Formats: sequence, structure tokens, C-alpha cells
Amino acid sequence: MKRFLSCLLVASLAVGCSGRSSSTSSSGNPSETSGERPSVAYVTNCVASFWVIAKAGVEKGGQEFDSDVEVLMPTEGITDQTRMIEDLITKGVDGIAITAIDPDNQIDLLNKAAQHTHLITHDSDAPGSDRECYIGMDNYLAGRLCGELVKEAMPEGGKVALFIGRMDQDNARRRRQGVIDAMLDRSEDASRMDPPDAAIVEGKWNIVGTYTDKTNFSAAKANVEDVMSRHPDIQGMVGLFAYNPPLILEALTQADKLGKIQVIAFDEADETLAGIQAGHVFGTVVQNPFEYGRQSVRVLAGLARGQSLEELGIPNSKFLNIPAEQIRKENVDQYWADLKKTLGQE
Repeated sequence: MKRFLSCLLVASLAVGCSGRSSSTSSSGNPSETSGERPSVAYVTNCVASFWVIAKAGVEKGGQEFDSDVEVLMPTEGITDQTRMIEDLITKGVDGIAITAIDPDNQIDLLNKAAQHTHLITHDSDAPGSDRECYIGMDNYLAGRLCGELVKEAMPEGGKVALFIGRMDQDNARRRRQGVIDAMLDRSEDASRMDPPDAAIVEGKWNIVGTYTDKTNFSAAKANVEDVMSRHPDIQGMVGLFAYNPPLILEALTQADKLGKIQVIAFDEADETLAGIQAGHVFGTVVQNPFEYGRQSVRVLAGLARGQSLEELGIPNSKFLNIPAEQIRKENVDQYWADLKKTLGQE
């Protein structure tokens, strides 16, 4: 976990502040007429290794699209994220990219931000808000990719537990449902919603529960320990936020159950990729947080300079899709090498 924790330390300090233009156009966006460098803020939902990769993409986008960028990572959930957005509105940045923690209850705040600056969402959408577009993946379909990995890892079915940060987020709800629907061989229906507080027993599967942790790492690990205590015959564990699989591995190691319980993952934490190499993780579904960050800067900088979504290559759906990918033992080495190259860690 040392490398994982060091990434978190880096991330918690990762707030790049820079100057912004002071001339304001009639639309309320300073750089639209001033010709100066747009100021772009990228707001995450927590501090995690996933966002360290996104931050690298934001910084690359700042260089590539001649923009001042800052990355903000809340440590205290929705309260901290709300304060950040209000501060950015006051500062008058040219654009904000946000992954909303609780989109249903943040509509007023998001719409307020959209009145003062260009607002887009990334990673997790807030479709009911006035955001201009969403950059990310289809989390329901990505969840189904993860569910297919579960089926490959456990062809006879069995007892499985799901672990995730929170269920308020749009991406979390859709991702979890995609996993369940694929495991149970259901048709595609992103509007379906199995109750998160109940076990699901269907066919050869027993999904004992969905365990949330509010992105508290101690709670996330405790959830794994609790499942092993309550369900000593548990056969599979699925970690759906980036930090969940490393904490599952840590708990299993300490309980001397590493390799005895199938682990299926989401995202590309170093511990997860190393676990695939070692045979302790069956596979993971990876996003492309680097491109989430880079594309967010590209789009917001373009909007601040007066370009339209169409000119920026955003479809009429207002969804810029950056597809997910399954990683197994046969392709993990190449994937990890490519990721390190992208991050300049060769």
C-alpha cells in the first residue's frame, strides 16, 4: 500500500493555482473576448490514485490548449466540494469540470455555476443540471464489462459482495447496476435499479450486499473484514471504486485469504494491476482518467474562446464517450507499460 498512500499524499496537495484574465465579455466569461489564457478548474469527488492520473491529463491539457489549470480534490465529501464550487464562482474562472458527488441534491449549486461560467461534468454526470456536456464513459455498459469478468472468474456462480464508495453518484448507481445485470444475464436497461440495501439471490448467484464507505478508506477496509466475518464462505469480491480493490487485497492478505477469494476490480490502481500480474486479481475494467482531464481542459478552453460544442466535436447527445477496457493477465503488462509512458514514469 506504500505507493498507493504516497499517491494519495501527492493528490491531497495537488491544487495548481494560477492567474486568470480580468476582462469580462457580455456572456460573463472573461477569456471569450480578452484573448487571454482561459482559467480552467477540474474538481474531483475525493482524493484517490485515480485522480492523480486525471491531474496529469489536466496539466497536459493546460500546456496543449494554452490554459491556466487547477485541480481540486475534496477531502470532506459534498461539503468540501460545495465550498470549492462556490469559491470558483467567486473567483470567476472561465470553466469548471466537476464530477458531482450527489447530482440530485447539487442541482441548484451546479445551475448557479452554469450561470456564471462554462460548466461540464466528467467521470460522473449530472444530467438534470445545466451542464453543457459530459466527458467520460457509459458507466452502465462499463459495469456490464465488469460483470462479464465476474462470470469468467466464477463460472459456477457463488457468493459475491460488491464494494463501492457511495450510491448517490450517477456513475456509482449505473456501474453497480451494470455489474448485476451482466452477472444475472439480464437485458440491457440502464434505468433498472436493484435496491442497494438488499441481497440479490437469483439463479446461481448470491450477491450478499453492496457495501458503501463514503470514500473513507478505513471504512472501506472494515467493510471487507465485516463481509469475511459474516460470510466465511464468500467466494468473490468486486471493488468498484479505484481504492476498493487495493483495500480488498490488503484485508485478504491480513486474513490469510489472498488467492482463496476471487477479486474482480475497477480502475487501474498500481496494487490492482500488480494483483492481476500475481494472479490475485482476476481482472479489472479501466477508464481513461488521463483523457478525462485532458479533454475537459480542451473543451472548456474552447468554450471560453467562443467555440461551440459542435466545433469542439461534441455529439448532439452532449456526451463525449471515452470507452472503458477490460484488463486481464494476458494484457496487463502492455497496458501498465503504456500507462507509465503516458504519465512519464518509464
